[in-house]
Amino acid sequence: MVQIIRQYIYNFFFITMLLCSIFFLLLSNSLSFRRDISIYYSRIGVVIQLYCIFFCYNNLFVSYLDQGVGLYGGLFNISSISIVFDILIFLLTLFILNLTSFYPRKYWSNEYLTFYKLLFTKLKLFIANIINKKGEQFSIIEYTLIILFIITGSILLISSNDLISIYLSIELQSYGLYLLCTMYRNSESSTSSGLTYFLLGGLSSCFILLGIGLIYANSGTTYLDNFYIITNLSNIINGEEQNNLIYGDIVNYIPYCLLLITIGFLFKISAAPFHFWSPDVYDGIPTIVTTFVAIIPKISILILLLYLVHNTNYMYISTEYTWSTSLLVSSLLSLIIGTILGLTQFRIKRLFAYSTISHIGFLLLALSINSVESIQSFIFYIMQYSISNLNAFFLLISIGYTLFIFTNKNINQINLSEKNNSPIQLLSQIKGYFYINHTLAISLAITIFSFAGIPPLVGFFAKLMVLSAALQDGFVFIALIAVLTSVISAVYYLNIVKIMFFDLYSYKFSWSLFNLKIPAQVIKNNNVIDTIYFRSSRISLSNSLSITISIFTLIILLFMFIPDQWLHMSNILSIILLSPYNYI
Repeated sequence: MVQIIRQYIYNFFFITMLLCSIFFLLLSNSLSFRRDISIYYSRIGVVIQLYCIFFCYNNLFVSYLDQGVGLYGGLFNISSISIVFDILIFLLTLFILNLTSFYPRKYWSNEYLTFYKLLFTKLKLFIANIINKKGEQFSIIEYTLIILFIITGSILLISSNDLISIYLSIELQSYGLYLLCTMYRNSESSTSSGLTYFLLGGLSSCFILLGIGLIYANSGTTYLDNFYIITNLSNIINGEEQNNLIYGDIVNYIPYCLLLITIGFLFKISAAPFHFWSPDVYDGIPTIVTTFVAIIPKISILILLLYLVHNTNYMYISTEYTWSTSLLVSSLLSLIIGTILGLTQFRIKRLFAYSTISHIGFLLLALSINSVESIQSFIFYIMQYSISNLNAFFLLISIGYTLFIFTNKNINQINLSEKNNSPIQLLSQIKGYFYINHTLAISLAITIFSFAGIPPLVGFFAKLMVLSAALQDGFVFIALIAVLTSVISAVYYLNIVKIMFFDLYSYKFSWSLFNLKIPAQVIKNNNVIDTIYFRSSRISLSNSLSITISIFTLIILLFMFIPDQWLHMSNILSIILLSPYNYI
């Protein structure tokens, strides 16, 4: 009893603080006249993510039943799986907001590193553009609010238990993504990429809405749980050959409607053959925005597909194939297209886009098998790939920030469009980067090796689990294709490492910037008490970048020594999801 009361008190506290934070964020956005203080709004967003994480963790075991807890008449269902992935989304968003919550570079001085001087004095810099205070990402006050709307749609989508709530949630998520892509109003490529995303996203939403309308017209229900009942009734009717009209409605109509809905979802996650928009969009929008667009929306839609396959897996299109076989076909095409087309890329974000398509193939393969082992591998794969992908984009952004004291001798790279929003665009820009910054180069190499599935990194264990589940269920052919494409994709992954470590870099060290003395006034109680001078050599990456990269790289590198908790959680969640089959 005491524990329940304590839990209610914690929940009340977290909800109150969360609502107050969101209210003050809305109020500050509406009343603010200074766009250069948006960095503080991102910090409020980080605090909101922390409240959400604590709230979800406090309620992790509230859904002690396998089916979870229903809300709003069954429109949403809160279960252990949904809460775990809510926490994952909040954590990833927290790290992504760190990119705009703190300036990317920092000054340091031995004289002013004491605790007292850090607290009671402040510096006024006269050349502030070196730490990127005038960066465009620090002058968009709506950025944090739009991200909060997007993750609200993502959280609702993960918990949706009805086709209507699914559609509304996915549109809430998608509209925020369209705004996020076009938010850099001075960027022509960002605007055109956002327009492409909007038009094709609207087309995919039409497929989803059409499938939902046809399902309701033929079955009279939109609840996902009811599809589980319809599946078993259709099997009974099929076995007894009774009531052909009902059987025809169930077997002949609903699976095709699910195919229409699936086409819309595959558009959203850029799975082949509906992938053609993602390389252009990833490459056109700023890298900070790509970091969010490439990770968060895919998690929510893939978890929704997991629930959809779980509830309707036995609805047959023909006597041998279910509607979820379409996921297997998309998996095969994603593996092949993501691998083959990735070999020809020379722009690094387009290469990452095709890498994502290839990894989506592994996720769809695990999803279409629908066994305890495959669901466990699916949950593990999506978690590790989200962390690895986020680390890769963090490294890409950090590499751009470390090159401020270098000038590029290559004229083609000097004249890159949108180089302020995306400093690193070409593979040739990271030539010989190991000789400029050993730590970041090694971190990026570890992440790339994980993408390629090289042991003993975490990506190897993820691919191994998916392939093991596929072979165990008899999917030998597609498992062989997955192994072959994984080997071929290692060509463009290892090419990145080869370019970084073995090619000569085309950068020239700028001694004028290196020896530049940057004046700063020391202010105490609004009075100038001293003037000091920094050298550019005393400028380094901020802790928000370096600590985050260190944490993610160590997780990727040292997973083999601490695998138990992660694997046990994936196993428990897969058993909870599939446990209703034990009671049929």
